[in-house]
Amino acid sequence: MYFLLVINLMNQQNFAVVIPAYNEEKTIRGIVERALKQCKKVIVVDDGSSDKTIAELANLPIELIKHPENLGKAASLWDGFTLALKDEIDFIITLDGDAQHAPEDITLLINDAETYKNHIIIGARLADKGSIPAKRYYANKIANFWIAWASGYPISDSQSGFRLYPVNLFDNLKISTSKNNSFVLESEIIISAAKVNIYSHAVTIPAIYRDDARPSHFQGVRDITLITLMVGKSLISRWMYPQGLYRAVIKPAVLNIFK
Repeated sequence: MYFLLVINLMNQQNFAVVIPAYNEEKTIRGIVERALKQCKKVIVVDDGSSDKTIAELANLPIELIKHPENLGKAASLWDGFTLALKDEIDFIITLDGDAQHAPEDITLLINDAETYKNHIIIGARLADKGSIPAKRYYANKIANFWIAWASGYPISDSQSGFRLYPVNLFDNLKISTSKNNSFVLESEIIISAAKVNIYSHAVTIPAIYRDDARPSHFQGVRDITLITLMVGKSLISRWMYPQGLYRAVIKPAVLNIFK
């Protein structure tokens, strides 16, 4: 009964799936084929891949954007958003092409979107600590602290690329898509959204790290530094936003003590 309810819910929604891809020849076809079972409108943005990523997508009923050179994840996502928003849709779902996210879990995000309307729904992996490489886990925790402070509420997994975005979020949203912003954009979206009262809600998903996975494009020290600098600018512009620190960090910590 629950399965049928979710399928009916998905059929009632108009949405697009956006998949940024850079050198994902091992995984991209399987991910896209599985995504097509969840959604008819799948957009893949190839970010100047030098391997067989594009060839692996042959004959699939998708919309493909090809970057002639590597522009970074921020530009890939933004181009995917722009194309998706040309149609009348309710939301956009993003997932990575490296098989870290299961397209079948799209149903989890959509189901919670019914309860948490006008929210960014994030597939959160950090509860599955044992499956996450230690460096990635603690880099995420550091990023969560800063982004939660700047957003003014607790964040469970600010670095997950598996998300559901309501389309009204993109009204007048202006964010840099430069290559230096590659892994900053998704964090900056959370902060910018909070300023217009659009918050995020976490849905627990498994952390999937394959033994044969290609090296991550996320470079912990560099990208966390860039994220921290972006957050720092946001906090300085709001006089360090003490209300945000209280609501996101101090208040939850105090409540945990008295549980």
